[in-house]
Amino acid sequence: MKQMLDLVDNNQRKTTTDIVFDKLHEDIASLKLLPGTKLSEAEIAQRFGVSRQPVRDAFNRLENLDLLLIRPQRATEVRGFSIGHVAHARFVRLSVELEVIRHACSIWDEVKANKLEHNLELQEQSVLSEQAEQFHLLDYEFHKLICELGELPLAFKTIEECKKRVDRLCVLSLDRKDEYSVLLDDHRKIASGLKRGSAEDATATARKHFARLDDTITYIHKKHSEYFE
Repeated sequence: MKQMLDLVDNNQRKTTTDIVFDKLHEDIASLKLLPGTKLSEAEIAQRFGVSRQPVRDAFNRLENLDLLLIRPQRATEVRGFSIGHVAHARFVRLSVELEVIRHACSIWDEVKANKLEHNLELQEQSVLSEQAEQFHLLDYEFHKLICELGELPLAFKTIEECKKRVDRLCVLSLDRKDEYSVLLDDHRKIASGLKRGSAEDATATARKHFARLDDTITYIHKKHSEYFE
């Protein structure tokens, strides 16, 4: 029994690669590490007090998310933004979320509506107090809740992967606080469509909601062109 419990406990622990990956991902996503920043396996290994193998594995995972550019015999660097990759991530995310919303509309009830409403109330508080980072966290939770309450929790894994490809771009638009009330209004309309079981209304609003990202990308590209490939 003890061996079994130890095995479960070990499986729940983060590996060294996970720890290095999580920290580097956080630094890249928050733009503490800007596009073009050079990274060395040896320096990162020394920083974390680990061997180079888990660092190499973490680098490969970050490369798969288009966050690092690994080139043989040359320095690894934080990758710049790619309009093509961002557009693809947006397309995949929209496709998945529309299907999640359609399914959720067919099983939505008052309990689910109340849980989503609580999140919306917190969003409103963050908008009124101009807490941009808090709003982004609640935005993340809003879309996750729809997947979970819509009984398609695994769909959020795909959505989350797409978000990771775009999130650091959105950090550069945190100064556009006027947008948050618009996004909150979108969320309320999506919630209303779900509550009424209207897949047509909810998905129509979702399309408009994600289309707003196009304006944000245009704004960021114009203001920070040096960060784009």
